[in-house]
Amino acid sequence: MNAPRTVVAGPAAWNTLVRLDQLPAPRPHTVFARGAVRTLGGTSAGKVLHLADLGVASTLATDVGTDPEGDLILAALERARGAEILGRRVTGPSEQHLNLMTDAGERLSIYLATTAASPGPDAAAVARVAAAEHVVLDLSAVGLSLLPAAAASGATLWTDLHDYDGVAEFHRPFADACAYVFLNDDGTDDHRALMTSLLERGASTVVCTLGARGAVARTAEGWFECPAEPVDVVDTNGAGDAFFAGFFAAHLDGAGTAECLRAGARQATRALGSRHLSPLLGPN
Repeated sequence: MNAPRTVVAGPAAWNTLVRLDQLPAPRPHTVFARGAVRTLGGTSAGKVLHLADLGVASTLATDVGTDPEGDLILAALERARGAEILGRRVTGPSEQHLNLMTDAGERLSIYLATTAASPGPDAAAVARVAAAEHVVLDLSAVGLSLLPAAAASGATLWTDLHDYDGVAEFHRPFADACAYVFLNDDGTDDHRALMTSLLERGASTVVCTLGARGAVARTAEGWFECPAEPVDVVDTNGAGDAFFAGFFAAHLDGAGTAECLRAGARQATRALGSRHLSPLLGPN
């Protein structure tokens, strides 16, 4: 197939999601899970799955380990129909998380393993980035390694800073390089001030998701707000990546900021209604 015009660079993981009545208290005790599932994780994997769900072709550049979990990750990514998967195998374990979840939307994510640092950017990924029109650089060693090629490509650069607090050093190169900056309000008590500062640092559009309170965007034209879409929440895992994909797909279709927010909110319900990152991975 022709190379997609969108490249997403960053993590794909194998996760164990454990459903609890409440997050454990910080004391020795025993709790009983209400259920558990092992499934694909990783913010970049989530974005590519939801882009595929929306009919947007993309390339995923990611590193996975040489362990059995790496095989599981790549097999699951085959559900992203129309996506090109550049899954470089790096000796050692794949990224793995244990996520403790509650019905209230609380989550504690524990890294069980991380993929070993790779010796520079993948040549195939660099070639895709050089020809891309849009590059999404997710927080990761892969995203950081491809940032120079992305900046030199002339493509429009996007990033997802997640719970950025405005000062974390690892986030800084992503925040400073990208025109479209997404984050959530978990790391700040004043998301509007943080969004304004990101705009002043060079971003053209800053979007902050607020969970059940919806989302807000800041551009040179001003502020835009959008409520969350009603949905019976099964699992909050991957909702932010789904929102990103919905916004992105609407932007590609020429929609304005307000409609892009609404499209993001609609796509977020696809993740919220599934115990997986995306319904493409299987039934609830």
